[in-house]
Amino acid sequence: MVWGKGGMIYTYTNTYKHMADKKYGERNIRKITRNGTSHSVSIPVEILKTLGWKERQKVVVKKIRGGVQIKDWKK
Repeated sequence: MVWGKGGMIYTYTNTYKHMADKKYGERNIRKITRNGTSHSVSIPVEILKTLGWKERQKVVVKKIRGGVQIKDWKK
């Protein structure tokens, strides 16, 4: 468990356990969720670790033919 902002507790062990139980192809299937007036898609933790991305990091989202491209934002 890790303490977050506002005294919230985040538990990572359950997330990792469930991710390990899923087949590789199923781990990369995500749902689009709505957060107020915005929408979001979660990124698998394995991908974030590989890219070295952190929480609240700025990224550039671009519409491309057949999908969406997400890149690290650089000044």
